Amino acid sequence: MNRLEIIKTCNSLLLEDMPQYRREAQAFAGDAANQRRLLRSLMNVRAPGRLNAEYLRLQDELLSEEREHKGVVHVADLPTVPRHDRIALWQGDITRLDADAIVNAANSQLLGCFCPCHGCIDNAIHSAAGAQLREECSQLMQAQGHAEPTGRAKLTAAYNLPATYVLHTVGPIISGHVTQNDRQLLASCYRSCLELAAENGLRSVAFCCISTGEFHFPNEEAAQIAVDTVTEFFNHDQRIGKVIFNVFKDLDAQIYADLLG
Repeated sequence: MNRLEIIKTCNSLLLEDMPQYRREAQAFAGDAANQRRLLRSLMNVRAPGRLNAEYLRLQDELLSEEREHKGVVHVADLPTVPRHDRIALWQGDITRLDADAIVNAANSQLLGCFCPCHGCIDNAIHSAAGAQLREECSQLMQAQGHAEPTGRAKLTAAYNLPATYVLHTVGPIISGHVTQNDRQLLASCYRSCLELAAENGLRSVAFCCISTGEFHFPNEEAAQIAVDTVTEFFNHDQRIGKVIFNVFKDLDAQIYADLLG
């Protein structure tokens, strides 16, 4: 099968399980770009449940090809900043990093973003990892029996991502002024991820800008908390060899560059 045939077959297999979306699917043209957008949309809205073996085989083939096409960024090659020999700053797509773990800014259901092709990092990570990530998260949440508390962390496999694991953490949602409790919860997100990574023998962790997107934590204050919390952890714990602050927007790149020198 060529790439378009793989995408169309994946769409057909998903629509067999979700016939309620057949009418909407007809609005997508048959070229590769539109069919790929349909596939991501169907992946986003699909509820956890038994996964078709043929779909998974084709999905993994497609996502592996796309991973190599985007290019894997090796965190071992990223230079550290002058003031911190265990911290690196990198601007780009976090789903390209081959860190031992990348951090996902999740929602409290921990199942990924269900909004088709949404621009949040939760959607990007789940879409690049594949349907298996939502399924593992669902199993974790069923075992837990309640929504994920803010400031904690969960560890899953990364599936089709170049990273080995994904650390999922729920940051505070800001609806007005930032409170001291908000600051403590955000710091707890970073601390919980580092502690869980260290407990599992992971040596490199790539953080996104937790809570600064859809959750509206002010970027500068969030970055200061991130740097302070990671630096404090490094002062008493040597198990993590490298932390990468991954930024996507130019605004965050400048903020972190100023903080890290």
